[in-house]
Amino acid sequence: MTSSSDRSPAVDVLSTRTYEIRTYGCQMNVHDSERLAGLLEDAGYVRAPEGSDGDADVVVFNTCAVRENADNKLYGNLGHLAPRKASRPGMQIAVGGCLAQKDRDTIVKRAPWVDVVFGTHNIGKLPVLLERARVQEEAQVEIAESLEAFPSTLPTRRESAYAAWVSISVGCNNTCTFCIVPALRGKEKDRRPGDILAEIEALVAEGVSEVTLLGQNVNAYGSDIGDREAFSKLLRACGKIDGLERVRFTSPHPRDFTDDVIAAMAETPNVMPQLHMPLQSGSDPVLKAMRRSYRQERFLGIIEKVRAAIPHAAISTDIIVGFPGETEEDFQQTLHVVREARFAQAFTFQYSKRPDTPAAEMDGQIPKKVVQERYERLVALQEEISWEENKKQVGRTLELMVAEGEGRKDDTTHRLSGRAPDNRLVHFTKPDQEVRPGDVVTVEVTYAAPHHLLAEGPVLGVRRTRAGDAWEKRTAEKASKPAGVLLGLPKVGVPEPLPAVTGGCAVD
Repeated sequence: MTSSSDRSPAVDVLSTRTYEIRTYGCQMNVHDSERLAGLLEDAGYVRAPEGSDGDADVVVFNTCAVRENADNKLYGNLGHLAPRKASRPGMQIAVGGCLAQKDRDTIVKRAPWVDVVFGTHNIGKLPVLLERARVQEEAQVEIAESLEAFPSTLPTRRESAYAAWVSISVGCNNTCTFCIVPALRGKEKDRRPGDILAEIEALVAEGVSEVTLLGQNVNAYGSDIGDREAFSKLLRACGKIDGLERVRFTSPHPRDFTDDVIAAMAETPNVMPQLHMPLQSGSDPVLKAMRRSYRQERFLGIIEKVRAAIPHAAISTDIIVGFPGETEEDFQQTLHVVREARFAQAFTFQYSKRPDTPAAEMDGQIPKKVVQERYERLVALQEEISWEENKKQVGRTLELMVAEGEGRKDDTTHRLSGRAPDNRLVHFTKPDQEVRPGDVVTVEVTYAAPHHLLAEGPVLGVRRTRAGDAWEKRTAEKASKPAGVLLGLPKVGVPEPLPAVTGGCAVD
């Protein structure tokens, strides 16, 4: 590990240098990239124009170690940049995130043109490491073994003017056999409730009207500070913040999902009727092999309680197909839970080995052909259920928060898009009056597809909001700045609510 004085980079040296951040993986990485962007801009860098594709002076890869072939994709991208860096004096490449935490010195051995490697615990060091690499003309590899400072103490460049991630904890105390995240993110560390609420209040003062509370195991919040009801108390406290219209959270764990959390969700008006609850498998033997600390009965019991307390809740999940040792009977149990739970959405994954996880060494690895066939059956069943559940929304009158960039065909269809309270995506007819992202419209649902709803009639009402004002102000400020500082993170950076983004690392 390289060590040197942690002096700040000189702004005059970096004043014209541009940066680009490429983000992979879960919401934690997306939020970390907002921190990285804030750090770089605080150090004098400016954002490269959208579509620069490696033409920035500094390219940062915020990596994931969980997704399939994550390392191959990283080294492929690094190889693509190698000739560009060779022909561009002063260009720097940095690699951070979970894969950097895992592979450490391997990265500069396989890609010696990389300038900086940093881990999940020391993202705040990026500007210093870049400057050190520039001055010393050698790669800087610095991987902290434990969290140096809670990420929320770092400067942030948030992508959205109206919606924001708020991290309440980092790390995870679980030991799931398919997951390497605890080894890379460390043990759970909770923020103080007062610090979280102060951040939310500051965001609301800036115009944010929706926050998503973020944690690797979000509803275990409180275990580090010795309060088992800390998460439900936090939800209720969010309900007292004037101007905060929508509160969401991701991703919870069934083990820690208690009755007081359900009551807080049901009784706090701005906590949205939406829940992402990772199942992973419906089979008790497979859950045991996964080292998941709940069983089918417990999971379905939670779903039943949530539905009783919040009848219109939309529930989504994560499911892994083909875990080592999974039999056809085990798979049938997963299908049974899917039929019983009637998820609005399920993020389904074919099991594949992840290096350095216990599951990778287990007996009973399932042939790819069998996994594929089971996966297709699961997807077909869930598509049918998603469509049936969405059809129940037809005729309902909903309040949508207008979204930015979520309707890919909005320009050609002359529609806008927004999220319902339960987080369903709704495309609606563009009204005559101006509507901005962050504003709220009232519509009637006229059509349902498996993954979205349509409101084809006239908009029933438009409510201009402080969030819309904030979006308008930011847009005007961007337009007044020269090219190179106009745009935010890549499209993955917007804090899209579920189900647009899966649970933490897709395997919580």
